[in-house]
Amino acid sequence: MRIGILGGGQLARMLALGGIPLGAKFVVLEPTQDVCSDDVCEHIVGFYSDTATLDQFADKVDIITYEFENVPSKCANYLSAKKPVYPPPAALEVSCDRLKEKTLFKELGIDTPNFAAIQSLDDLTSALREIGFPSVLKTRTLGYDGKGQAVLRSEADVEVAWAQLGGVDCILEAFVPFTREISVIAVRSRIGETVFYPVSENTHKNGILHKAICRPADPMQKPAEEYIKKLFEKLNYVGVLALELFEMNGKLLANEIAPRVHNTGHWSIEGANTSQFENHIRAITGLPLGDTSPVEFCAMVNFIGETPNAAAVLSIKGAHFHDYGKEAKPGRKLGHASIRRPTKEAMLEGFDKLLSLVN
Repeated sequence: MRIGILGGGQLARMLALGGIPLGAKFVVLEPTQDVCSDDVCEHIVGFYSDTATLDQFADKVDIITYEFENVPSKCANYLSAKKPVYPPPAALEVSCDRLKEKTLFKELGIDTPNFAAIQSLDDLTSALREIGFPSVLKTRTLGYDGKGQAVLRSEADVEVAWAQLGGVDCILEAFVPFTREISVIAVRSRIGETVFYPVSENTHKNGILHKAICRPADPMQKPAEEYIKKLFEKLNYVGVLALELFEMNGKLLANEIAPRVHNTGHWSIEGANTSQFENHIRAITGLPLGDTSPVEFCAMVNFIGETPNAAAVLSIKGAHFHDYGKEAKPGRKLGHASIRRPTKEAMLEGFDKLLSLVN
């Protein structure tokens, strides 16, 4: 089985590492010449809009998936006429447009912050009369890791934020004073088999995920699963899907979906019986899904902008080190570490030591 991946970053790399033991081979399509998946994947260099390159890519593979949601939906739709594409392009179309995403949540009865479509400064001024301050203005597309958004706390921020985001189509959302941020990752197979990973409790810095702690038996597990089941059915979904949520006063509000393997599930590589990466490959190739239960208590932390000393990380009992082989840049995810221990107390003690080594 030859699997094509749109995008050649660390998620493509980890997908290949999860799928190679299953006998799969991988080809990535990525415009950048040098990417971190190159050591485990064949690499076609080309643009997602170039049909000749897309034809070459499709000819080399049996099925196609993607590692990030900013792949143009036209590209996924074009390829789906040639080879199976999982998750379906419809999921890509929803997740890459924040307005479509929030509208779908509303249609399915999934609670979200109040929101409004913004196409002009007048729209923004009008929407603020209903949604109020504080609120968050976000571009409808191309936003990730805190990019493409601005918090509005008073009238003084309005024109500045509109200019900062380039005057493009946006969505205005009510600011959520959440108790915590969580996510749930689930997998659906080609025949509709579904499994769920335990809820992850997440902390962000400057809009980028900093750490994620696996929370087995979390009280928000069941309501989070009910939300994601609705999305699975509506989208006829195949593969891994992540749903990011805010918890506020014992209630969940949906923030966004990611139709792919997800940063908050990296703990599953060492911490679950079957990682999210292996389960994604199982799902899209028609194999039975694997056990998602955690082996022990576990958590993960990202290396952002700087990679800590590997020996120092690995000196911590139960720690695992992942270097993506990327050039260091401010705000860039360069790797991560996870920790796995038999008791919650031991895991948290080791995690505190791990966090002390990471910016």
